[in-house]
Amino acid sequence: MRDAERAVIAKVGEPLLMRRAAFGLAVVARRMLSESTGGVAGRRVVLLVGAGNNGGDALWAGAFLRRRAVEVTAVLLAPDRAHGAGLAAFRRAGGRVVTGGPAKATAAVVDRADLVVDGIVGLSGRGSLRTEAAELVERVRAPIVAVDLPSGVDPDTGAVDGPAVTAAATVTFGTLKPVHVLAPHRCGDVEVVDIGLGGALGEPDISVLDAEDAGALWPVPGPADDKYTQGVAGIAAGSTTYLGAAVLTAGAAVLATSGMVRYAGAAADPVRARWPEVVATGSVADAERVQAWAVGPGLGTGSEGRSVVRHVLGDGVPVCADADAITLLAQDPTLWDARDPEVPVVLTPHDREFARIAGEIGADRIAAARRAEAKLGVTPLLQGNSTVIAGADGQVLVQPSVSSWPATAGSGDVLTGLIGALLAAGRPPLQAAGAAVYVHGLAAALAARGAPAPASAILSAIPDAVRAIRV
Repeated sequence: MRDAERAVIAKVGEPLLMRRAAFGLAVVARRMLSESTGGVAGRRVVLLVGAGNNGGDALWAGAFLRRRAVEVTAVLLAPDRAHGAGLAAFRRAGGRVVTGGPAKATAAVVDRADLVVDGIVGLSGRGSLRTEAAELVERVRAPIVAVDLPSGVDPDTGAVDGPAVTAAATVTFGTLKPVHVLAPHRCGDVEVVDIGLGGALGEPDISVLDAEDAGALWPVPGPADDKYTQGVAGIAAGSTTYLGAAVLTAGAAVLATSGMVRYAGAAADPVRARWPEVVATGSVADAERVQAWAVGPGLGTGSEGRSVVRHVLGDGVPVCADADAITLLAQDPTLWDARDPEVPVVLTPHDREFARIAGEIGADRIAAARRAEAKLGVTPLLQGNSTVIAGADGQVLVQPSVSSWPATAGSGDVLTGLIGALLAAGRPPLQAAGAAVYVHGLAAALAARGAPAPASAILSAIPDAVRAIRV
């Protein structure tokens, strides 16, 4: 971003770039005021202004809001380092300026606000809010719109290690930043304002799939296809203790594509009873040829599970390994010896499983996923509120969750079945994992609609989710 801004500033100058950003911020602020209070004129907006350009953006936006008869007060948290041109423009527009902490007049100003603009720190800021800013933010009861990012949230990792802003909306400039997809619960609704950076930005470091992307990746049969050419997915999941894991994983593969699903394991009878189209056998050794395996959910971590994982990894086809398969691989790294290093493997750990097999995650989830990809030679899918998927050559997909309702038992089994089906259909591991995560999240949202969404409901919503991305 800094490089891109410097290139554009050299052509048009910094003041024009800042006014473009501030005008976009003011437009969003006006819309939020209108939606929450029914009008703009006479509404009270408070700017929390730190040093640097983010504070300047807030001050210029305040000047634009004053032209719409909004009562705007700027609280200067670093008066000696406030953006000079922005502050001058704000004063000319009739904005009110105050300084000092919550023990002074600033507390009453914040208490009366209809909207607060967070211009405390920008993309170069690190660490949590300082005491004065933290005390003011704690007082805020009005919606907060953040400039570029919620202050106190790390711009590269989305991590929070102390007091930080939770915004109702975030206005950023030129492009999304990592924080917006890694900490969506902190950013609220994110709006990108075009300030004319254009091609100066170069290629992105992180990608996020949208519905059109997922739809383009989803397998659709052609007139010459049959059940074999569309991909035969193998499911090695479940045990006498965890029969449901097998039913969920196999069901997700059935509903994901119109190819064929083979199940191998102790839950053959309940899988047949729920999914009569599945060809089920009692062991992986008895299963006929598949084009990808989904292994691990409910498998167990004993000697039998270990044998299943070794067989699957040695089958020479792409594998999605989840749950107990990850635990077994962490306990016995010699299981990797069965795998041809060129055969794609997708691992789908949550945080604790990831720590077992690839070390502690730390604050930087993207760096951790890339580290696992380099160490293990796999495509790690680090599950969470924002799912991070690391592919070869530094490629990274991040898929923010629509809601937290799908954080429920069996939800990961459904995701594993989806990935296995897409791998069997020939999708590369990064794309298979990303498209599956997108459809899984959409299915969860369709199933939940503001209420708990058990895994069986997510499973049932898969066809509607696939229809939605194929429109």
